[in-house]
Amino acid sequence: MKKITACAALLATLCQVDAAPAQAPRNFIWKISSPTGAIYLVGSVHLLTKDYYPLNPSLETAFKDSDLLVEEADLGELEAPASQFKLLTRGLLPGNQSLDTVLSASTYELVTKRVEALGVPLEPLKRFKPWMLALTLVQLEWQKAGFDGSLGLDRHFYDRARVDGKAVQGLETVDFQLSLFDGMSAEEQDRMLAGSLEDLDDERANVVRLIDAWKAGDAATVERLMLSDMEDDPIMYKRLLVDRNRAWLPRLDALLGRTGRAFVVVGAAHLVGPEGVLAMFRAKGYRVEQL
Repeated sequence: MKKITACAALLATLCQVDAAPAQAPRNFIWKISSPTGAIYLVGSVHLLTKDYYPLNPSLETAFKDSDLLVEEADLGELEAPASQFKLLTRGLLPGNQSLDTVLSASTYELVTKRVEALGVPLEPLKRFKPWMLALTLVQLEWQKAGFDGSLGLDRHFYDRARVDGKAVQGLETVDFQLSLFDGMSAEEQDRMLAGSLEDLDDERANVVRLIDAWKAGDAATVERLMLSDMEDDPIMYKRLLVDRNRAWLPRLDALLGRTGRAFVVVGAAHLVGPEGVLAMFRAKGYRVEQL
């Protein structure tokens, strides 16, 4: 599932300094307040390097103020042997199928060129379903660039929660997250794989801009850079972001009524945009304060 969570990766460094009078830098974290309580909502960076630590004190302070960590999925469940086996079995084609027989000729050509550039053997990858191969190749590219999921924001706070004795919850199950991809039609998987490979070079070129925007808490720029391509594919945009945001909202809303505060970490793309979680909370009349 690290491959799945790596699909939508943001990276971070640097901070924003405004002209005088100087303002305290903002971060990609918001405090959501209702008449009954408050939660912290953090836009996640799924892959980082050690150079991005320590984190800004605002993130650490909010985490210390919370007694519950909520993430897209419970990493403990995701990394259990049974879950890893599910990922492997559901990510492979049936025994009588091969990638070159299920992909369009143009998409298969993109795959062969990318695999050759990465210097990895193609033959074992022919057993992967297109969605699984898309996630694998994207992760390999980011690893080649030096980024590591084990240093991502999700992992950092999960490990901290375990050490500090905080409770951990997931918004989604392993089966549900797998179904997001394995439930796609053959045509959708082909389109996802082709789009991932075609956009990869452009995304790598934009990484510094994403880094600056995330670190500066610049939600508008993150929205523009992350959502512009996704919105070109309305079906995928709805499936991977909008529908999940709507499903999460009642559970996040319920956290506002509990004793204590929850520290919620989800992919940054889920927070921004007109159908993002922040907009949904604002529409309910809650106070949304960026820290």
